[in-house]
Amino acid sequence: MSERTLARRHRAVLPDWLALYYDDPIEIVRAEGRRVTDSEGNTYLDFFAGILTNAIGYGIAEISDAVRAQLDTGVLHTSTLYLIRKQVELAEQIAELSGIPDAKVFFTNSGTEANETALMLATQYRRSNQVLAFRNSYHGRAFATIGITGNRGWSASSLSPVKVSYVHGGYRYRGPFRGYSDADYVKACVDDLRDVLQTTTSGDVAAMIAEPIQGVGGFNVPPDGLLGAFKEVLDEHGILLISDEVQTGWGRTGEHFWGIQAHGVTPDAMTFAKGLGNGLAIGGVVARGDLMDCLQANSISTFGGNPVSTAGAKATLDYLLDNDLQGNAAKLGDRIIGGLREIGERYGVVGDVRGKGLMIGVELVEPGGTEPSPPAAGIVLEETKARGLLVGKGGLHNNVIRLAPPMTLTDSEAEEALRILGESIAKADEERSR
Repeated sequence: MSERTLARRHRAVLPDWLALYYDDPIEIVRAEGRRVTDSEGNTYLDFFAGILTNAIGYGIAEISDAVRAQLDTGVLHTSTLYLIRKQVELAEQIAELSGIPDAKVFFTNSGTEANETALMLATQYRRSNQVLAFRNSYHGRAFATIGITGNRGWSASSLSPVKVSYVHGGYRYRGPFRGYSDADYVKACVDDLRDVLQTTTSGDVAAMIAEPIQGVGGFNVPPDGLLGAFKEVLDEHGILLISDEVQTGWGRTGEHFWGIQAHGVTPDAMTFAKGLGNGLAIGGVVARGDLMDCLQANSISTFGGNPVSTAGAKATLDYLLDNDLQGNAAKLGDRIIGGLREIGERYGVVGDVRGKGLMIGVELVEPGGTEPSPPAAGIVLEETKARGLLVGKGGLHNNVIRLAPPMTLTDSEAEEALRILGESIAKADEERSR
């Protein structure tokens, strides 16, 4: 059966709002290393990694062996009503890596569920339904997480169980403080935070939730230290800080293991998912013990932290640490960002290149100005595919190319991707300059 036939069947039985990439969507049927092959035999270098999830790449023996060993026991599931050895071992490791005092860990199935859990904990702990979030943010597709998402393209409903107030700081390229120095930018955002607290809340806010680098919003990078400056204000009011590390965790930014560490502050809670399972469904919250234990009702997690997902996640985390993939992300990220900036100097269609480590955004504009160019992003998406490279797309205006390859990327693969991106951007520039 052809991919076109499968795409027709997909559209007939799955929701219209379930997006597919490409004019002719592809079905990935095999993978090895950083390369995937579709059902028609085309092979691609993967620079989006299942939306940052296949953090180690494909066909990693240590991870496959750990999952296979668990499958061989016959125990795929038990529930959290019983002890799960790998769940305990993984929780101990994450608690230590978090740097949060007296940390405890709760496992979920996804980043959305992790953020829902963090919001439930914070609102219960503070006895308040007020939440601070960032403009242009994205935190998931469930009821509360849609309610705090600051990007209209991903916020399907105005209904919400929480009352949210939005602050500046995430999207520097198009924000009102564009052009400010780092110090002036931070000061302006802190002033805005104080104003929001005074004018749109009753003061007793439960928490601020923040992505250290906005993911779906276009890999937007605020100045280092911004969240640390925010935390000083939050502490004056007893407001909790939740760091959404679903995309920035596990060393992907290169310089730090957690994105929040660039801001010189320890949050009260962090949420995580994606890269931890290298494709297995797992997410979670790591938080101060008193915050985690504040719930007075009974609760379980039927599938969260199940034996298969935690066995694979433990092997993934061990592999990541043993092979210094954070260091590799830092080295190759610098090379790719530098190469893309050189490309951007040649083509007016490139408005901004930003990122840290292997989390890189290229904002495309109409040549000669700063007007967002979704058509240019569409051209680059198709052109890279035609040349054997898979990339992502996002941003508030859907005009940002998102690059987040597996952290096992090699030097030669980075150069290959830069060549393809250069050719594809040149094509977009030519077509949009006509």
